[in-house]
Amino acid sequence: MEITPPRLMERRVNSISAGASHTVALLSGDVVCSWGRGEDGQLGHGDADERYSPTIIRSLEDCEITSITCGADHTIARSDGRTTVYSWGWGDFGRLGHGNSSDLFIPQPIKGLQGIEIRQIACGDSHCLAVTVDGDVKSWGRNQNGQLGLGHTEDCLIPCTIQAFQGISVKMIAAGAEHTAAVSENGKLYGWGWGRYGNLGLGDRKDRLVPGEVASIPGEHMNLVACGWRHTIAVSDSGMLYTFGWSKYGQLGHGDHEDHLVPHHVAYLKSHRIVQVSGGWRHTMALDDQGNLHGWGWNKFGQVGVGNNLDQNSPQLVKFPNDEKISYVSCGWRHTVAISTKYNVFSWGRGTSGQLGHGDTLDKNAPTMIDSLSADGEACRNVESSIPVGDAAVANWISPSERYAVVPDETVRTLVSRLHETASVGSHQVLRPLEGSRGDASVPDTEPKRIRTE
Repeated sequence: MEITPPRLMERRVNSISAGASHTVALLSGDVVCSWGRGEDGQLGHGDADERYSPTIIRSLEDCEITSITCGADHTIARSDGRTTVYSWGWGDFGRLGHGNSSDLFIPQPIKGLQGIEIRQIACGDSHCLAVTVDGDVKSWGRNQNGQLGLGHTEDCLIPCTIQAFQGISVKMIAAGAEHTAAVSENGKLYGWGWGRYGNLGLGDRKDRLVPGEVASIPGEHMNLVACGWRHTIAVSDSGMLYTFGWSKYGQLGHGDHEDHLVPHHVAYLKSHRIVQVSGGWRHTMALDDQGNLHGWGWNKFGQVGVGNNLDQNSPQLVKFPNDEKISYVSCGWRHTVAISTKYNVFSWGRGTSGQLGHGDTLDKNAPTMIDSLSADGEACRNVESSIPVGDAAVANWISPSERYAVVPDETVRTLVSRLHETASVGSHQVLRPLEGSRGDASVPDTEPKRIRTE
């Protein structure tokens, strides 16, 4: 019988990423842990269980993981040392990059990226992109609105190179539900995919099948970009913040609820130099160079972090215990996570699947420290590991009738159940989606949406 390794010695959280209802963290020593909703395998533990507390992904031990990125219901991890990218979770539309649409409950390497040096990975709802160290961009997954930037609307089951960027060195990419944005090394901003709300920044509401260059702002070069579900956030070299797209819930931060079709300066933060941004389903977070975190937008579950559940249409300062300063933030769909300069980890917002990591399913409307991961708490000493993959109990499947739930939207959408078939993982059977049973987790609104647990 295999002996479970001892609990971790003291470690710290180096990075963190939030998905629709799950969260993944990279600890020092290249250790990856995950928690929250696990129905589609997005936690990587070999089963479909929810985890209410951070749990180490056993199968990624010794993989020298460098970074982690959450999509809505899937996860990607990058190993620079092995020049390998791993993916797992919900596989519909080829978003895992393995040449099929199967779910994966344990991480598997993406063959199409093997041996390629990757600078950055971005995950949207159903599509992914990778920037190579040479500035090339590869994309895969769902493409019904051209969000892959390949000039057509066919899904891609393996990474494909965006030819439109030949001769343009891309610095950074970001992915929303069905749109994508990029910043080039020379400070140009690009948008493509679904553009109904002006979220491409191109001055209209049209879709684009290839990257379109956003009109430059006099005196500004763009440096950072992030996408929410239907909006986009960009930061210039000077630290000025610009947003555009959908603003029904105030997620653009302009003090109103008007959509913007081109980048619009967030005047409320003009005296702050912004160094990092993140977009949620309908909320936005911005971190300034003094370690202050600002949040705004949809706040039904407290995901803005200001101590109430009222929507905010302009940036609000998020207050942390002992006035701690923040070094990194990541927005999930309805929750937010952050790391402080003291290596304490905080989460707030929706907790229904345990995605906040506090051992329960309660919502929080203000930052609450995840004790097990924080330097001022247990410092990762007592984080448990998932059991070996070969021993994983993968029979905890949720039946189609139990998967019906209300989509967390302002109106009730068509509810779609997923049918499953079994496939082997090691010596056990896990569930895979049947071809033709794909639901849709995104837009346009006229399409049936994949179910979500409210």
